[in-house]
Formats: sequence, C-alpha cells, structure tokens
Amino acid sequence: MATNSARADDTALPAVQAPRATPPRTAPKKPLRRFDLESPATLRILSALLLVAVLCFWEFGTRAFGVPKFLVPPLSDVLAALWQGLSAGLLARDGYWYHGFITLAEILLGFGIGSAIGLALGVAISQNRVLEALIQPYVAAFQSIPKIAIVPIVIMWLGYGISSKVTIVCMLTFFPVLVTSVAGFKAVDQDRIDLLRSLSATPWQIFRKAKLPSALPYVFAGLDMAAAFAVVGAIVGEFVGAQAGLGVLILQADAQMDTGGSFAVLVVLSLIGIALTKALAMVRRRVLHWMPAEKSERSLGP
Repeated sequence: MATNSARADDTALPAVQAPRATPPRTAPKKPLRRFDLESPATLRILSALLLVAVLCFWEFGTRAFGVPKFLVPPLSDVLAALWQGLSAGLLARDGYWYHGFITLAEILLGFGIGSAIGLALGVAISQNRVLEALIQPYVAAFQSIPKIAIVPIVIMWLGYGISSKVTIVCMLTFFPVLVTSVAGFKAVDQDRIDLLRSLSATPWQIFRKAKLPSALPYVFAGLDMAAAFAVVGAIVGEFVGAQAGLGVLILQADAQMDTGGSFAVLVVLSLIGIALTKALAMVRRRVLHWMPAEKSERSLGP
C-alpha cells in the first residue's frame, strides 16, 4: 500500500502555477526635437520676423520720436508713393514702369557687354603669359582710376542717351569679372594639368576639362559683384545726365523734398538688384550642377 501510494504521488501532475501579472507596456518616450537654428526653414522664419520688426520700428518709431518727414518718412508714406508710381500706366512719364524699363535696359546691356569683355580678356590673359605681361600694367592703371570721375566725361562724349549709361555700367562691371576670372584660371590644380598632358590632351581639352571647371566658381563670384556695380553705375550715370530713368525720378523727388518718393524708387532699385542676383543664382546652379550647393554658392572667401 505504501508502494502504491508512492507511485501515485510520483505520477501526480504538478500543480499549475498562476501566470504572473505583466506590467502594462508604456510607449517609448520620443526624443525631444532640438531647435535647429541653422535649418533653412528656421532661418527663413527668423529673417521674416526681423523684417517685420524693422518695418514696424520704422513706421511707429518715426512717428513716436517726431522725426521730420523730409529726413526719414514713415513707412506708410513710402508705400503710398510706391503704389502711386506702380499704378501709373506703362508709358506714363511720372510712373515707375517707363523709367524702370530704361534703367533695367541700361543695367542688362552694360552688365552683359562688360562681363563678356572681362571674361574674354581674362581667358586670353590666363592662356598667354606674353599678353598678360603686356596688358597687365594698363589694366592696373585704368582700374586705379575712380570710375565716378570719368562719368561726366563719358556723358559729354556720348550724350544723355542710353549709350552713355551702358558704357558706364560696362566700365564698372568689366574689372570684377576680369580679376576673378584670371584668379580662377590660375588657381587650377597643376597635377590635373600634368595628368591630362600625360594622356596627350590638347590645349583645348586641358582648358575645357581642367581650367574652366576650376575657374567657374570664381567667375560667378565676379558676376555677383558686377551685378551690384551695374545698378550703381546706371543710377550714377542718370544722376550726372539723363532724360529718363529711375535716377531722374530720384532727382525730381529730391528737388520737391519728397523723401517718400525717393525711398520708393530705392525700393524698386533693390527689387531689380534682387531679381538680377536670383537669376545669377539659378544660372550658377545649372552650370555648377557637379558641385554641392553650399560650395557653388560660396564666394571667394573661405
């Protein structure tokens, strides 16, 4: 009997243990997103907020501190003059469209001709040391002459028409492109040229495969500077002598003590400069597609 009871105890099923209560699962904590001050979206928002703050201070600050309107007009006066000039007809002599087209034509023609001549001469100088030795002293001498001092002489030679303004813009845009293009063609890696020569490359192939790609960032940096100088050259030429243009509108507004009108014309000029810079940036991205965006848009600085 004892043996049977022992066997019964041995064959008895073990006691079923109750399952342990598992703690409820909690969702994993999401990492806190850090505020990226250098992101493009954040920079655009901060730039817009800064612009709004400056405009608000301009409008309310001039009124609060009692600044005379002939010194610094309120923003509302500038916007009213801007609306009045833009709402005029395309051929209205007191509007911005007629004079703006003339100034824009002077800027584009002078910028295109001056930049093309500067780039062509830069290529020629970089390819021929004899030509560089012959032309470099004269280029340096002419570059040291203040271009503003030549403007009255150019107006006297070519008259008050558009040709004199185009010539002035050419003189101001020629040198930045020339200097930067020469620097770019000289900055090419000599090892690349030696490699191409070892592969029996022609001078044209060396120029197209090595020198030109290395010089293009420098050339576009010079074009950026030339674009700013083009706007300045056109307005200075119109100040000295012109029959139409945005510079003439500025002189007329200053003669009437209409500072708001002068500021409105400056806004139009700044928009023209921004549009020209944006157009150059688009061309740069298309031409320098093989470079990273941050490098292709970098100037000559480090």
